[in-house]
Amino acid sequence: MDARALAALAANPGCRRRALLDGAGVDKGALARALGASANFGQSQFAHQRGNSFEARVKADRGETLTRLLHERLRDGSPAPEPGGVDTPDLTAVGPQGRTARTALALREATAAGRWALLDHPMVSLDVAGSPAFLEPDAVVVHPDGSWSVIEIKSFPMVDGSADPAKVGAAARQAAVYALALERVAARVGELKPDSVGEARAVRVRHQVLLVCPKDFSNLPTAELVDVRKQLSVTRRQLARLTRIEDIAAALPEGTTFDLRLADDGRTVTRPAEELTAAVDAVDAAYAPECLAACELAVHCRARSRATGAVESLGRGVRGELGGLTTVESVLAAALERTGGEPTGDPAVDALRRAAALRAEALAAPGAVACR
Repeated sequence: MDARALAALAANPGCRRRALLDGAGVDKGALARALGASANFGQSQFAHQRGNSFEARVKADRGETLTRLLHERLRDGSPAPEPGGVDTPDLTAVGPQGRTARTALALREATAAGRWALLDHPMVSLDVAGSPAFLEPDAVVVHPDGSWSVIEIKSFPMVDGSADPAKVGAAARQAAVYALALERVAARVGELKPDSVGEARAVRVRHQVLLVCPKDFSNLPTAELVDVRKQLSVTRRQLARLTRIEDIAAALPEGTTFDLRLADDGRTVTRPAEELTAAVDAVDAAYAPECLAACELAVHCRARSRATGAVESLGRGVRGELGGLTTVESVLAAALERTGGEPTGDPAVDALRRAAALRAEALAAPGAVACR
């Protein structure tokens, strides 16, 4: 479970299906294809290669470009990083647990040193519904004052200091997951006294993330600070609401499995689609149109939601406005029921009937054209 998946899960904490499948490490893309409901989802190979190339370019000088961009954007009066003055600790270790421990030690040592330091692809962990998730930020910078900043490197362009708001929002939610995991490390590190003479100070994770992107469609890096306090608050609250994965699994029928039973070629699915459909539908989902941009199973969930007439398929905003009316059929029945215009006491029902009356009045006007 990576930061992108956690950000999507935190945005929709009521979806037990995604929580279970992500927690179990199920390949949702392969599962969707086996169900005949694959979606055009994910990053293209070209975009992935372009992103890796751009990231390698901005890190080629051992973090000096990134720390310089961060210092320029902060303008907080801290000493500028000198040439060759950025430490880049070795984070090599065996396995995710080893890398997580090595990252925590490197952060502690770099903070105590009171110098600029850049950790390239550190690894941190976060407890999600009772299971550990190992996360790998693009980079983390340790400031001379002992604070830490998350660096998020993306390949979409930043033109005149602005970028696609949707992509910036997704990057902010992803960075908030990293910052939340770093807060857990900072809490364990506690207070440190610098190697040089000075008072002990509390370690803190800065709420401003440095978003680094190509400048004006070139391959040159530019950056802006993104405040992720709102995303941090939402992610913290939503992750705390997630049901434990063990509890979700315990409620499933005995013998439920999402095994695709791949053939010897490692690609061909041999398990009948009917069995996979039954297994997937055994776990409750919370579909919303936003899932189409964040989950490989969204097309399958949308079809199921529409088949049952669930109003969630129209959007969370619509669902919230309709109160106790949970299906499209019940909404239409409430709107078209004749009661002589007397209020029912249910604001949603009264609003629907008023809307239906206005529509009928408009269609009855001369020259009106009915639209469906």
